[in-house]
Amino acid sequence: MSPLHGALDEYLRVRRALGFALEREGRVLPQFLAYLEHHGSDSITVALALGWALAPPGVSRQWAGSRMAMVRGFATYLAALDPRTEVPPVDLLPTPSTTRLIPYVYTDAEICTLMAAARTLNGLKSTTYATLIGLLAATGMRVGEAIALDRDDVDEREDMLVVRHGKFGKARELILHRTTTKALRAYAEARERVHPHPRSRALLLSRAGTRLHYKNVHLAFLRLVHRAGLAERRPRRPRIHDLRHTFAVSTLVRWYREGADVEARLPALSTYLGHLAPSSTYWYLTATPELLELASQRAQRAREVAP
Repeated sequence: MSPLHGALDEYLRVRRALGFALEREGRVLPQFLAYLEHHGSDSITVALALGWALAPPGVSRQWAGSRMAMVRGFATYLAALDPRTEVPPVDLLPTPSTTRLIPYVYTDAEICTLMAAARTLNGLKSTTYATLIGLLAATGMRVGEAIALDRDDVDEREDMLVVRHGKFGKARELILHRTTTKALRAYAEARERVHPHPRSRALLLSRAGTRLHYKNVHLAFLRLVHRAGLAERRPRRPRIHDLRHTFAVSTLVRWYREGADVEARLPALSTYLGHLAPSSTYWYLTATPELLELASQRAQRAREVAP
């Protein structure tokens, strides 16, 4: 039996530990491994993945795309263990009607680059957008939630802010790091100098002294992505919502590195993000190679110490 079978078992265990059912993958991916063995290969190649996904002749494009997506997930995991592994491109047999956009996970350096690009804007807009990007990165808030914040929603003494207009109408409290509170205080001082008597109670103000507009924020962020030189990133151009995804993935990676009980902490992350249940949080925990490697190492150590 090919070593790929052991790697597949490990992959499924790791992903299921993160909350993914993977019932279909558990049935279909062993068929792919049998296909590889039939062709005398002990590693994944794009050509073999494509041949399997398109078999038999006449298979629907939807099913071929779904099978390719399953292989892509497994290959992404395997590539960290076997450098011979070829990961099928995301635009090979895509299924746009059922596949969500692949999130982009920012590095800390890229977030700093975006904030630096924002500071090149004119007037209060520079400080507003640098603060907005930093706040989204530090809290994982939704863009609409950040725009809806009022000045009174920030409690500097308790290092906390209140999201009063969350999704589904649910409010929640977010504990802030001291550096985040300090950055918000610095922004408030800059805001008061420009607009001592603003037309809005909004925390983040436009140059006109009004609350930021959702569509304008997205357009401004797109320009910042280009100005920061991030527009050609792969697998897709970064979006502002990807700051939320980055927060979730980075939190999970940090917990694994700290040796924390990740599964026990997931409800806390779900609450912080404003989800109704942890099941809604799992999508944000899309397995990056680093995340899968950390989870795999944790699973391996657990098996080694098991009686």
